[in-house]
Amino acid sequence: MATIAIVGGAGQIARLVHPKLIHSGHQPRALVRRQEQADELEQAGVDTRLFDLENDDDEALRAALEGADAVIFAAGGGPDGNADRKRTVDLEGSIRSAQAAEALGIARFVQVSAIGVDEPLGDDVEPVWRVYVEAKRDADDHLRKTSLSWTILRPGKLTDDEGTGHVALGADVARGEVTRDDVAAAIAAVVDDGRSVRQQWDLVGGTTPILEAVGEATAGQPL
Repeated sequence: MATIAIVGGAGQIARLVHPKLIHSGHQPRALVRRQEQADELEQAGVDTRLFDLENDDDEALRAALEGADAVIFAAGGGPDGNADRKRTVDLEGSIRSAQAAEALGIARFVQVSAIGVDEPLGDDVEPVWRVYVEAKRDADDHLRKTSLSWTILRPGKLTDDEGTGHVALGADVARGEVTRDDVAAAIAAVVDDGRSVRQQWDLVGGTTPILEAVGEATAGQPL
């Protein structure tokens, strides 16, 4: 059993990842901001650590991650239109989490990003959206330069529809929607698949079963 720490552990995607990790024989550890979140998740078999990404220091972050075998970064600044939170959570939170993992010798790191963030932005882009895209882009760029065994998943537009178990996944996939549940399933599929290390994939709804899609994307990669 591996302990998988999830930064942003009370988020919508993280809540769907937890049971999938448990089903795979792993122990999820959710980093959450509030005790009521911890109480709720622990009733579902999730280990928790209280940690506020925006207010707690790096020592507290390392303490929350210590002993984990892998880290999933699934935190986000939320849909409230606050540009500052896109920087402090989506960018700085990712960088801090990667640095903490490196300091603790936790090699495996899976990051949830967003599709198309490397594409140029037009002059008419809404300011907060620009900050969000740039934060995700720069966070991915930082992670790729680390010594970590990273995987970056870049989902399309997220929906709350029921998961289909089928996706399109690859280095360059056309934009589209994808359910949060299918994103969670893809995270659980790649977190302990060594062939996905140092791979960056777009992820949208599709027709290929998730495990098969990961297998096709990792074809030729060493285990």
